[in-house]
Amino acid sequence: MKRRHLIIAIAAVVAVVLGIAWLAPKSRSNLIVIITPSMDNPFFGQEAMGAEARAKALGYETLKFSHDDDAFKQSQLIDTAIARNAAAIILDNAGADASAAAIGKAKAAGVPVFLIDREINVRGLATAQIVSNNFQGAALGAEAFVQAMGEKGAYVELVGKESDTNAAIRSRGFHEVIDQYPELKMIGRQSANWSQSEAFAKTQSILQAHPEVKGIIAGNDTMAMGAVAALESAGRGDVVVVGFDGSNDARDAILAGKLKATVLQPAFRQAQYAVELADRYLKTGKTGQPEKQLMDCFLVTAANARDLDNFNLTRR
Repeated sequence: MKRRHLIIAIAAVVAVVLGIAWLAPKSRSNLIVIITPSMDNPFFGQEAMGAEARAKALGYETLKFSHDDDAFKQSQLIDTAIARNAAAIILDNAGADASAAAIGKAKAAGVPVFLIDREINVRGLATAQIVSNNFQGAALGAEAFVQAMGEKGAYVELVGKESDTNAAIRSRGFHEVIDQYPELKMIGRQSANWSQSEAFAKTQSILQAHPEVKGIIAGNDTMAMGAVAALESAGRGDVVVVGFDGSNDARDAILAGKLKATVLQPAFRQAQYAVELADRYLKTGKTGQPEKQLMDCFLVTAANARDLDNFNLTRR
């Protein structure tokens, strides 16, 4: 793994050397480019809205794009940002390894990149990496899951994209807690790629193969909602489901008694903070903060779900 990261880092440096000095802007513009995986997904949509609102409040122009988790499209969008003489890029990237070269290209062109939500495996390319404390959040969700399961029973884990660092970190956080309870037995672990439709189909298959399943813990709310829909279709309202993200859909499912809990990661605030750091960096030449910064997550249950709206708890 370390060797692969070294190769990625070398490739990024080569891109810097060969890349792209000719693209470097002659003077700084007033444009902040915001690139997220999707505009349709509520989580990524709130990221884009949060970044855009804060940038405009600070006097910047903005452009918003989505890369659809396609590293090649992401690279093209970063080229566009460079060509448009962007002052900075706010990016929720398309892969921990696959994004390094494109971010290095922006750095070589003098355009600082501020990562949100997902980190990359190479340090020194992004000006800042602002990510949720996924391990801490996953541990919170796992504790709620264990309690709801009564510390025993068969369960399944639905994980996100295997290439996404967040998927692995959340899974480790889940198991740091759950594995302490020997009567909780994992009978399946499948990737549903953050997708509701994939989670629906895989939960259906799991229910057929393992009717004894009593719980499903999911790496994001989208997969959790797919699992909830499959359980409803099968008449299995007895199965405990816990998600991660803090979406409005998850809130409504909690209030309806269909979802036991979710973990809020503050997407809107995270994106705003990235813009604030970008503004500070553009004005002073430094952020005053370490490259990687963690923002803690919050557990959402029936007790506080009514305070949740658009990935933000009005009372904490």
